[in-house]
Amino acid sequence: MPEEPHWKGHRERLRSKLLTRGATALNNYEVLEVLLMAFIPRRDVKPIAKALETRFGSLSAILAAPTSDLIKVDGVGETVAAYLKAIAELNARASRETIRKKPAISSWSALIDYVRTELQHEKREQFRILFLDRKNQLIADEIMGHGTVDHAPVYTREVARRALELHASALILVHNHPSGDPTPSRADIDITREIIDALDPFDITVHDHLIAGTGGVTSLKSAGLI
Repeated sequence: MPEEPHWKGHRERLRSKLLTRGATALNNYEVLEVLLMAFIPRRDVKPIAKALETRFGSLSAILAAPTSDLIKVDGVGETVAAYLKAIAELNARASRETIRKKPAISSWSALIDYVRTELQHEKREQFRILFLDRKNQLIADEIMGHGTVDHAPVYTREVARRALELHASALILVHNHPSGDPTPSRADIDITREIIDALDPFDITVHDHLIAGTGGVTSLKSAGLI
């Protein structure tokens, strides 16, 4: 009988480790291995998992990577890339469901996770608004401005118009810094204050402005800037 490939035993040990000790016992590349094992049944997937981690640097960056970049990694074809993108979408939808079911300001950690998942690896600046009802539950999450690598235009009049259309009682402003540094700029602070002033006559509150980057998520309110 031909000798079985070495990686078959490795797969069994890794699967057993996951089932007996839990997923938290696995390293990042081992979690990737478990996923890849299902998609690539007849190949050692450990080198592929390590190559993905080396190229992109983190699990979140792997899931956020475009298909065109994923398939540049040896062993990752369009099928595997499609599965990874599906997993990324499941993660995003799960985060979205969490903040939809609870008042946004009382489930702050879930909100921060959602913002980080959605925006930290975006290559272009994007300005989004979370519209909330009187119970601070999410009505809508809408993109109000797409931009370049360092600027996303947002128009105060359009923000006010949309808030009134949705009968929103409060907003949370959200945008990303593709540079990775979530430090607020002077322009970020100015537009936040401009929107606050525009909505004040309508008794619509701006709870916060969150800025996402690979370096984390910054709250202008927590920073004392609004």
